[in-house]
Amino acid sequence: MNDSRPVRVAIVNDYEIVVRGLERLLADRPPLEVVELDCLVDPALPVDLVLLDTFAAQLGAEKMARLNALPNVGHLVVYTWEQDEQRVARDLAAGARGHLSKGLSGEALAHALLRVHAGEVVVSPFDDHGVRDTAADPHAWPGRAHGLSSREAEVLGLITQGKTNEDIARQLYLSPNTLKRYIRTAYRKIGVERRSQAVAWGYQHGMAPIPGAILPSA
Repeated sequence: MNDSRPVRVAIVNDYEIVVRGLERLLADRPPLEVVELDCLVDPALPVDLVLLDTFAAQLGAEKMARLNALPNVGHLVVYTWEQDEQRVARDLAAGARGHLSKGLSGEALAHALLRVHAGEVVVSPFDDHGVRDTAADPHAWPGRAHGLSSREAEVLGLITQGKTNEDIARQLYLSPNTLKRYIRTAYRKIGVERRSQAVAWGYQHGMAPIPGAILPSA
């Protein structure tokens, strides 16, 4: 690892609130430097690491392969709640060099990113003895303040994007019945009964992806 300069990180997700939350989690953790936050676009700046937050994002093998081929991108790291063996194997095969749990503390996340930058392949769980950094929790996912779990919010975010139940179940590796259960509980929590109402609620509460690059906080 070159210790003479910061390790430049781009955070990629479909939602500004998500990338802002991750930026906050990594703030003041040298030598990491968040230099780009991207919604629905590829990183434009030269970066050592791209941290791919999977909340309702279209992070299939094709997108990961495209990102991995960009000349300005170093290593890809997936950041997710979902870490079953099949998904980890798929993402690593698509070019990811890290597969990290959202249960990691900010310190442990930063340490894992530095290990990837140093050339390791890092997959959670690993030797993290820290406590989750609750300072970032208010921005953990859209809808959290309304009682939605991360999975319910992810499902609702995909509904807001216009995805069908079949699309959502395939992307999130859920059975149709499990997906329907998440939809029912999410609808009950936000007080809607129909899909059109859920889409309207999603647009009103920050679940409509806004494309473009966002300037990191000063």
